[in-house]
Amino acid sequence: MAADGISKANAAYETWLRAQLRGRLVEADLREKWSKMASGPFPFLRATYWRWAETILDICPELGRAPAVLAVGDIHLQNYGIWRDADGRLVWGVNDFDEAAVMPYALDLVRLATSATLARRSHKVRGGDVCDAILEGYRKGLKNPRPIVLDEEHAWLRGVFVVSEAQRAKFWERVDALPPWRKPPPKRFRRALAAAMPERDTPIAKFCRRQAGTGSLGRPRWVAVAEWRGGWTLREAKALVPSGWSRARGRRGRRLLVGEIAAGRYRAPDPWYHADNRLVVRRLSPNTRKIDVDEETAKLLNPHMLRAMGYELANIHLGTGDHRRAIERDLAKRKSRWLHRAAMTAAAFVTEEFKDWRKAHRAR
Repeated sequence: MAADGISKANAAYETWLRAQLRGRLVEADLREKWSKMASGPFPFLRATYWRWAETILDICPELGRAPAVLAVGDIHLQNYGIWRDADGRLVWGVNDFDEAAVMPYALDLVRLATSATLARRSHKVRGGDVCDAILEGYRKGLKNPRPIVLDEEHAWLRGVFVVSEAQRAKFWERVDALPPWRKPPPKRFRRALAAAMPERDTPIAKFCRRQAGTGSLGRPRWVAVAEWRGGWTLREAKALVPSGWSRARGRRGRRLLVGEIAAGRYRAPDPWYHADNRLVVRRLSPNTRKIDVDEETAKLLNPHMLRAMGYELANIHLGTGDHRRAIERDLAKRKSRWLHRAAMTAAAFVTEEFKDWRKAHRAR
């Protein structure tokens, strides 16, 4: 187990983050992140993937023996959403890969189950049922990996993510409320946002700073708002840093794997999602929505949803390498309820660190 307390470990991480961002850390967003970390165990988990990477193999050392794959890393209940693929089809799956790295495949399953364990505590859902559903979906995905396209199948999932007129209006109200920033963003952000527009030289009406997410708070995030062919179009660019897993394992170098994992062979990727070693750029739209744990926990903990989440993880784990047999052999060797035990152990550790952080945050 790491000897440092959470406050000291967080200070060390933020020092590293400042160095990676070369002085462009957004301090106001960082203070917002501290508050979210103190608001509950689930947002604390979301905000501290770097800490998970530091401690999970101390908490659950048996997970380190699982075959390595290119994995999501920072997977949790809210890291799933919808988008349109290159053919205009509606697709559902993981849509944030900022922390992608090569690691034991089982860590993604345990982190997803841990997030569900932390979210379910106010709902009558058994932890064993949560883990069984995730594993059932994952096993099915290993046998028949394929993108989860909603145009022909998965009507129930399409219904869950349908955007109401009220939600659509609220999205555009938030866009209208974004104030133009007092000065343009750095050149690399401007170039990336301009290049992501639907046509070359699309005039940009305003550049705005945006505060969003939890774990990435503190990183510069810019939105370009442009009028194009009769309506508004939006692009967002967010700074990337090396994965918390790479940092925790002492791996040097800055080659990020965000774009590679997002475009895996068993996914129908978002054509407006682009990543390099510095930035990730995506299209923003009222239709590309996620489900918020605080508002719709029951939908996320539905067994059908959890099975779909597990299935999508299999799509991702097999998408950049032929790992099926190695993973299936490893799963066959694991004892029954291994995922439940690991998730409960991890959830207990996260909860204790959350309590320590909340106490320290209140004393500030």
